[in-house]
Amino acid sequence: MKYIIALDAGTTSVRAMLYSVSEKKFYSVAQQEIAQSYPNPGWVEQDAGEIYYKCAYVLNKCIRAADEGEIVGIGITNQRESVVFWDRKTGEPVCPAIIWQCRRTSEFCRQIPPQMQEIIREKTGLQTDAYFSASKIKWAIEHIPSVSALLESGNLCVGTIDSYLIYKLTGGKTFATDYTNACRTMLFNIHTLEWDEDLLSYFGVPRAVLPEVKSSTDIMGEYVSGDQRILIAGVAGDQQAALFGQACHEKGDGKITYGTGLFMLFHTGEESVRSKSGLLTTIGYSIGKKIIYALEGSVFNAGSCVQWLRDEMRLIDTSAESEDLATSVPDTGGVRFVPAFTGLGAPYWAGEARGMLCGITRGTGRAHVVRAVLESIAFSAKDLAECMQKDSHIHLKEIRCDGGASSNNFLMQFQADVLGVSIDRPVERESTALGAALLCAIALGYEDENSVKECRKSEKIFYPSPEKERFDGLYLEYKRAVERALR
Repeated sequence: MKYIIALDAGTTSVRAMLYSVSEKKFYSVAQQEIAQSYPNPGWVEQDAGEIYYKCAYVLNKCIRAADEGEIVGIGITNQRESVVFWDRKTGEPVCPAIIWQCRRTSEFCRQIPPQMQEIIREKTGLQTDAYFSASKIKWAIEHIPSVSALLESGNLCVGTIDSYLIYKLTGGKTFATDYTNACRTMLFNIHTLEWDEDLLSYFGVPRAVLPEVKSSTDIMGEYVSGDQRILIAGVAGDQQAALFGQACHEKGDGKITYGTGLFMLFHTGEESVRSKSGLLTTIGYSIGKKIIYALEGSVFNAGSCVQWLRDEMRLIDTSAESEDLATSVPDTGGVRFVPAFTGLGAPYWAGEARGMLCGITRGTGRAHVVRAVLESIAFSAKDLAECMQKDSHIHLKEIRCDGGASSNNFLMQFQADVLGVSIDRPVERESTALGAALLCAIALGYEDENSVKECRKSEKIFYPSPEKERFDGLYLEYKRAVERALR
């Protein structure tokens, strides 16, 4: 039996999943939670050392689970935009990783001149926002003495989570990332496929501190475990890996991942489409020299809102309980929630916005609040879908879903009703890990772009309600709540 391990370094946990090459399914999973810290309002950090050691732990646990089977490769997928700073000689991080949700550089980003913002947009496909890596790197170089000292000595390495893991797993032999991760830094030109000298100069980031950029299906190096030497191949940012794992391989295919945030990607083919509606143009994935582009909408808070209901508000004991509570009432009783704990992403790009709960009356109960939070997730996706159809001139016929919250039947049905299109939920919900495994399989010659389409199977399809006007009205109520949060 031949296996590939998909190593998924997410925002709140890391996991390794054992994928059978011949049977095209996962056999085993090992998972560890990752702590986050919030040293100042709007700041989000993680211990990069903890990320690596827990990745190594789950990876080796999966290797042992393979028993007498052969591990032929490791595919990596990861939280994007987050930045690690480490010593080139020791491989050890020199400060906390700055996570994608962190807003510490919001003020700097707001002060970037419009002309420069347009250059950034044209070259990277991204909005100028603290969400992306460039301003995080600039801030660390200017404010963290250990980072600036390493830079002066010529021993500083800066990279997204994937490049840090590759460096550590290969014993420092490979310092590389892939196109899908590089394109989220706001330093990478998605048309020339190179680090852009103008952007590096503007943000004060020397080219020498950044990794080499390769295809999603390139072989990155070897991981040595005992007497095994396992190839690392198949690397993609989590949302792009999910796009591939959901078999969105044709122009016009779209998917939504319901994770910590909500991410909607729409395959636009081998030519980039510039958004006029506040979406991002990004590299969807690459197979060899073939580059696939996508439109993306990112909502900063989705699953994190359900965690908030559970951990901070104590309105539910488990995330699964939210479904039963939401269906216990016919509607929200006029309550609306805006999921803006760390600002609003696409299409608003309002980092200063904050979450809002409005429409509360004496009759409001916890079920109304829980339902309002779930509905807000679906409305956020509606914002993105409207923009994608406008920019691409393609009508959405179906959305493929994955991520933790996709198991919530109430949310998926409400999502179909709000969007007015069917929601297709796969048998294998771990589309991110599946995408990494399949990219690795292609890199090693076990699959090709056509054969991997057979790996996705539908578990349930949620069809939209015929009551379109009613759901359009609810969406307008949500939009009014968003307007209040933006004031």
